[in-house]
Order: sequence, then structure tokens, then C-alpha cells
Amino acid sequence: MPAVSIEQLVSLCKRRGIIYPGSEIYGGLQGLYDYGPVGVELKNNLIASWWRTNVYERDDMEGLDSTILMNRLVWKYSGHEETFVDPLVDCRNCQARLRADQVGAACPECGATDLTEPRPFNLMFRTQVGPVAEGGDYAYLRPETAQGIFVNFANVLTTSARKLPFGIAQIGKGFRNEINPRNFLFRVREFDMMEIEYFVHPGSEDEWHQRWLEDRLAWWQSVGVDRSRVTIYDVPKTDLAHYSKRTFDLMYTYPSLGEQEIEGIASRSDFDLGSHTRYQKEYGLTARVMENLDSTTRLSYFDVASNKHIIPFVVEPSAGVGRCMLAVLSEAYEEAMVKPPTDEVRTAVSRELDIFNRSVARNEKLSAEAKDALIAFGESIVRGLPETMPQIEALLSMPGADRIEHGKKLRGQAQQVIDANYRTVLRLKNHLAPIKAAVFPLKRNDDDLVGTARDIRRMLQAGGRIRTVYDDTGAIGKLYRRQDEIGTPFCITVDYETLKDRTVTVRDRDSMEQIRLSIDELKAYIEERVGA
Repeated sequence: MPAVSIEQLVSLCKRRGIIYPGSEIYGGLQGLYDYGPVGVELKNNLIASWWRTNVYERDDMEGLDSTILMNRLVWKYSGHEETFVDPLVDCRNCQARLRADQVGAACPECGATDLTEPRPFNLMFRTQVGPVAEGGDYAYLRPETAQGIFVNFANVLTTSARKLPFGIAQIGKGFRNEINPRNFLFRVREFDMMEIEYFVHPGSEDEWHQRWLEDRLAWWQSVGVDRSRVTIYDVPKTDLAHYSKRTFDLMYTYPSLGEQEIEGIASRSDFDLGSHTRYQKEYGLTARVMENLDSTTRLSYFDVASNKHIIPFVVEPSAGVGRCMLAVLSEAYEEAMVKPPTDEVRTAVSRELDIFNRSVARNEKLSAEAKDALIAFGESIVRGLPETMPQIEALLSMPGADRIEHGKKLRGQAQQVIDANYRTVLRLKNHLAPIKAAVFPLKRNDDDLVGTARDIRRMLQAGGRIRTVYDDTGAIGKLYRRQDEIGTPFCITVDYETLKDRTVTVRDRDSMEQIRLSIDELKAYIEERVGA
């Protein structure tokens, strides 16, 4: 069963080194996150899976890595300077700045109704280029990677000798000066994007748009996002972006957040290459573009069949790595009961939960929204006991829970039971798992066991295909739980039998079954199962 609340994922990510708040020791900066030792491995594995599927496994794709800073004329002719805006309002009472489309009649921060009229706010970060701050030489941090692909279309076409249809793929940083970043990784100010611009003959774009939809759904399934939890939203014409002929948004049901976009697949017509090309009037563009007197290049393709230059149409699948990670973590997350707690323990925890909920209802410092969320989640845990007991930690991580004094007693009552009777496991696809194998010595003060375990770790990791860790910082059961939480498929224990016959115990993450295996067979066994 996937995660039921975003707080479960936030707690796990901080606890296990997946994701940290950026510059946390100075109070952080809203909408910015750092990927920890475990998170960077998962992120890299997701990126590698996307690149392998879309570049290595196709014969119609090239890769690119364009610059973050570009000539600002790129953003003029792409339409970003004019259209890449959100409506901004200020609260005159508390000076909060808010997106107008996310505010009702009152400020969500203080409840005041004295709000300014909405005004446009450009989301691009502006930065100075060159040594003189007062000069006019400035650039933007790119809000997307797509434009780097479009302005390099002629370069790639010339150097790769490609024929239509073909695509250019790029993964890289994007920056958006969000007015109100929120919902963990879902809406942030710095993020990684995975984008493809697929160039096709005019008239074939509808067919390719549909084919890319099916290809992208298949990839999401391959990384563990259940197809039943993804819906296809055919964006109404009135809501389409200025460049779009038609767009499919893939919507995923995130815990706590509900249905949100995880990927957009847009049919962009000839807008992009047409916007950046010279001598636009020669091509009979279908899209409405700004007259371009600054471009130095024709971004056209010579079509042998018609014996003329044409401007290709474009299909664009585009996804954010952070949103992808959040969906994958949610799908993989499970809090499993290993053995049921006694009726006495269950009753005691249920009683403490009821007291906590009543304390929330009486607290006058919490907003009505925070109260309702805490009480609803707390009551759902009570109804689902004993299976839902591990969700108590997520409950106590919710906004406002730290103001409830009884939360300390509830945590103390529940934690020992959770540690003894439950495990949190990330059932990640093996090829995505940050750590593929963990090696433990049965005793950390035995030189022979430790030396053998460290040798196994080095042997498995040699060649760079199986990320392997060594750990001796606790009892074996505790070490298993730690690796379960970060999705490690295999745990290997070196014991005294190992010293006699060179066999080890290999434990499977999902089934918890254990087998004895020769050290000589170990690497091939794991490589086969993790797709290394």
C-alpha cells in the first residue's frame, strides 16, 4: 500500500538521508532541498533509467547538455518574458506575498481580508552578467531546459546527420522564482528536469503525440508507479499554454496532495523553431510567433520528398525529477506489521491517540485548518489499528503537532511497539534502489568476520555496478530495518559458518526470506536480480 500522507515521506527522507531542507543550519530557504547520501543515489538511478530508456534504447534520439545561462533574447522570443508569470497579491496586514489563484477571500497566513489587487509577477530569476552591477547586461537562470534544445537544433542536425523524425533529450537544472513554494518536492525554486523535444514532419504530430503518451506511461510503470494511479488529463483548449496545440498531463494521486501533474506531453506545433528562426515569413508558420529580427540562423530542415525547407513540428514529454522521486517513494513506501501487538498494547496506544485528538481540539493556538487535518488523520489511525500504528510518527510530524504537549507521551508509548512489531520498507524496483547490497559481520569485534565482510563489500562494488555498503553499528535485526527503510534489496551477513565454508546468509528485502550462498556465487546472483 502506498504512503497515506506526505508527512510519512518527509519524515523518512530526513531520517534516512534521502532529502534535507537546504541550508538548514541557517533556518533554510523555502522551496530548496538538498539530496543526501541515499537521495542522490536514488535520483541518479531515476535519471539513468530515463536516459537509458529514451536515448540508449531508441535509434532516433540524441543527447544534449546546454547552458543554464543563455542570451536573454532566447527568453524574449520564446515568450517567457511576456507570459511566464503568476498573479501576485500582497496581504496589507502581515505583508505576506501570495499567488492570487491560491488565495480565497482571506490571507491564509493571518486571516485578514485586506489584499492588494493581483498583478503579474515574472517567475524567472534575473542575474547580472559581467562586472558592472548597474549595467544592462543581465541574463536569466533558465526556467526550463527546452529552449537550450531549440536554439541548438541546427547544430545537432548538422553534426549528427539526423533525418525526421528524431529527438533531442536533455536533463538539467531549472529555476523558477515561485511566489509560494509548497508541498515538499512538488513545487520548488530549483529543480532538475528531464525533457525531450521530438521533431516530426508537419501533419504527423498527432500520431507521434499519442505514441509518446503510451511510451511515457510504460516508463512510469517500469519505475514502479502503478498505472491505476495515473490519469490522463487532456488539457482544454482554453487552458493550453501559448505554444501548445494539444497537451496531455499525466496526473498522479500523491498522498495528502491528491491528483497533481507528474509529466506534461505537449504537441507544440512549429512555434518553437519558428520563434527562433530567421526569415520566418518564408515558411508559412501555423503558429503565431513574434517577428524575429535578431536570430542569425534558419532553424529549418530540408525535406527531400518535397524538395524544400520546412519548420518541423515538436512533441515534448517533460517531467521534473523531484516530482518523479516523490511519486516513486510514495508507491514504494510500506509500513508493514511483522507481528501483531498484544490487545493490551493496542488498547493503550488507542487511548493515548484519543487523548491527543482531544488535546488538538481544545488547543486555541492552532488554526482551524491544522486542527481539522490533525484530528482527521489521528482518527483514521485509530480506526485502522493495529496496522496503522506506524503512522503515529507521521501524525506527530504534521504542522501544529509540536504544539500538543501530549504528543511526547504518545510518541513514547508507540515507539517501542513500532520498533518491535513493524518495519518500514521501500519496495523500490531493484534497478532504482540507492544501495543494492549491504554487508554485516555477525560481531563487529571479531577481526576475521569484519575482514571477510569488508572484502565482500569491495568485491561486490568492484566495477561500479553494485553500490554496496558495510555496516556494523547495531544488532543484525536493527541493521535489516535500516536497510529496509532505504530500499536495499539484499542484506548479507557474515557469520562463523562463513569462516568455515565461505557461505553467507543473503536476506531478501521484500519476502525477508534467507538463503545460504557461496561467496563465489554472490556477485552474479545479485547482478542478475538488480539489473546491473
